[in-house]
Amino acid sequence: MHHSLQGATFHVEHVFPRSAGGSDDAENLALACPSCNLHKSDRVAVASLGWSEPIALFNPRSHLWLDHFEWDEYAIAGKTPIGIATIDALHLNDERRQKIRQAERLFDLFPPEA
Repeated sequence: MHHSLQGATFHVEHVFPRSAGGSDDAENLALACPSCNLHKSDRVAVASLGWSEPIALFNPRSHLWLDHFEWDEYAIAGKTPIGIATIDALHLNDERRQKIRQAERLFDLFPPEA
């Protein structure tokens, strides 16, 4: 959801969780919506979707969004295993989120600027 419409504040997310040795340095912190932060939990990779090895989740500090994702109307489409795994793990295309994106278009807030 666009930050100007957020009723809740963003969480400060540890990209690499402290429980796995991640630091509190700025390079390891990113803003995340509460839902994304809760779905990510302390994971940096997920073993799902039929892959034999765990797939890294998108890291906003080292990955470029456009390399891993693209818009498909109001859904986010994964262009890489990282993108696909992140969409699945964080539930980025649930019905509520897609309806929010549709409403954001009414305020010229969707799609977001790259």
